[in-house]
Amino acid sequence: MSLIPLTPEHLSGHALIGGQWVGATDGATFNVQNPATGSVIGCVPRMGQADTQAAIDAANAALPAWRGLSAKERHRILMRWHALILEHQEALAELMVAEQGKPLFEARGEVGYGASFVEWFAEEGKRAYGETVPSGSADRRILVLRQAIGVVGAITPWNLPSAMITRKAAPALAAGCTMVLKPAEDTPFSALALARLAQAAGVPDGVLNIITGDPVVIGQTLTSSPIVRKLSFTGSTQVGKLLYRACADTVKKLGLELGGNAPFIVFEDADFDAAVEAALNAKFRHTGQNCVCANRLYVHSALYDRFAQALAEAAGKLVVSNGMDPVAQQGPLINAGALQKVIEHVEDALAKGAKALTGGKRHGTQGHFFEPTVLRDVNPSMRIAHEETFGPVAALQPFENEAEVTAWANDTDYGLGAFVFTQNLGRAMRMAENIESGIVGVNTGIISTEVAPFGGIKQSGLGREGSRHGLDDFLELKYICLAGL
Repeated sequence: MSLIPLTPEHLSGHALIGGQWVGATDGATFNVQNPATGSVIGCVPRMGQADTQAAIDAANAALPAWRGLSAKERHRILMRWHALILEHQEALAELMVAEQGKPLFEARGEVGYGASFVEWFAEEGKRAYGETVPSGSADRRILVLRQAIGVVGAITPWNLPSAMITRKAAPALAAGCTMVLKPAEDTPFSALALARLAQAAGVPDGVLNIITGDPVVIGQTLTSSPIVRKLSFTGSTQVGKLLYRACADTVKKLGLELGGNAPFIVFEDADFDAAVEAALNAKFRHTGQNCVCANRLYVHSALYDRFAQALAEAAGKLVVSNGMDPVAQQGPLINAGALQKVIEHVEDALAKGAKALTGGKRHGTQGHFFEPTVLRDVNPSMRIAHEETFGPVAALQPFENEAEVTAWANDTDYGLGAFVFTQNLGRAMRMAENIESGIVGVNTGIISTEVAPFGGIKQSGLGREGSRHGLDDFLELKYICLAGL
């Protein structure tokens, strides 16, 4: 099979509604920039209320037939989509680098990770089992069915522009739902490319619709529509709260994967080299633009000086460059606003007594690059100690004992990811159970996988994505009572 063109040139100017590649009703578009160079790589439609409603109507029209297919028939289509994603892995990765900026090796990894959700949920869709419940009456039978919730709205972020789409679309489609998806304005082309491959795989017209444009108008249309029965959102807690409120009038089912403030805790008995390597991955992968990125690094005082120096040496060797550069290990931040936030966090910390062991300033003059930075002697008065930086800055604080660091780790409104390093099994279990977080990595800095439930507690969100539990967010339970038997 010849490869399908997946470049900004081929994808520009159109979104997907009801199986048709169309522009905005009023013809409006907006440009998408490369964060490494500032150059325009293409344009997409600036859609609004009318276009969003058209996509909702298309998804609603396609719902009965798609929901009516057997799980095995949907499985076959999703597996073709999975195969096409892997077939086009390089093209999808290069497209991601152009619009998002991450190094090419990270982009390739994300495409593979995204494809894994399609494969996983293609299989899980065949296991949406019901129940037969023993009845208290001899003439009655109680059945429980799991049925597709209906039309789903989804809003996805820019930091993982491929994987966050498949993590939502794959379970929705596997469950028998149809979807209207709005990708982030900074990274729409990855979504459009995945949709083109889904179409080629045989996903019927209207089952997966991609709309680009005004986030406020599109969000309002999705949240107010009585047709849309579930909204799935990954992004900031601030926006998540707005969507939560907006969905109240139609009482939608919600999936919210929101902000994080992950603690990274290194005890005195940790495998030192493994902890440094994990900190490098957990902090600087994706340029620190990851919802489970280590944001607060707590290191036992017995290791603190040595650990800070070792991490600074390792971070200082990272190659910062355009993601298409073969030697690049860290790319740019997504836009000027993201860069400014990192600058402000570092300046605030330095002004209040933190010390930069490496980095600490913008890298170069072109694009949105910032040096990999390690700060020591951070304290709670600093913004970086309690706000999510979302950038390549490791903020280190020493601690003395387990009770102290547990209290610090939990002293946040967020509870998405956390990391603990210790060779003491009892301590590892206590920390994993006592930290208020939906995900805990023990002796590892890489925790994401399609087979485990991903999600947070407190103000980090609602629901879980991935794993067998990820299918449940797109299903409703129906109780059937059969009497007179």
